Amino acid sequence: MERIGSAAASAQVTGLGWRCVLGALRTTVRVASLAEGVEVAGRAAAATGGYPGLRADVRHDRVGLTLQDPGVADLTGRDVAAARAVAGLGLRLDPLATGTRSVQGVEVAIDALDAAAIRPFWRAVLGYAAEPGRDGPDDALVDPDGQGPAVWFQRMAEPRPQRNRVHLDVAVPHDEADRRVAAALAAGGRLVSDAHAPRFWVLADAEGNEVCVTTWQGRD
Repeated sequence: MERIGSAAASAQVTGLGWRCVLGALRTTVRVASLAEGVEVAGRAAAATGGYPGLRADVRHDRVGLTLQDPGVADLTGRDVAAARAVAGLGLRLDPLATGTRSVQGVEVAIDALDAAAIRPFWRAVLGYAAEPGRDGPDDALVDPDGQGPAVWFQRMAEPRPQRNRVHLDVAVPHDEADRRVAAALAAGGRLVSDAHAPRFWVLADAEGNEVCVTTWQGRD
């Protein structure tokens, strides 16, 4: 289906207990137990006819529900229909009270002079993927499992000579670390330090932006 845009989607779910955030519809349902959370997630899945664009984050006190059409990684009429179906269950949908904050989305922006030169490195080191139909040098990378924040690239007009003051840590299974490091290096990265491996490796992209690949080993 075609994208309908955030403004249109937001207008169509007004009053139903959903909010539009970063190209997705999100809400929260408070529950009294993990078992009740599983039940709520199941009811939502049934109401939407098993729509693959529905994701449920089930906790002991709440269920976070997210809708985004996986075919276009954006909002379509399918998401609006699914939001209405869930709203029809009579659940108390409250996007402004997840327990400590409202629903939200998080993105990480990496400054870049040449996004095309560093994007393959970040794709490899994070184990991320392109969104459907959006695989250009300036397009964001996303977690294919929908767990981590999206990463996108902010164009810079000129380089910054100082060392970057923010870096990412990517924690992986101990028997995945070597493969992940090798993939990142093959994608244009460089090894800054392996002095503390296998606890962590420090890598950098072609413009010097750093990331640590970490494991549990060496931390006891």
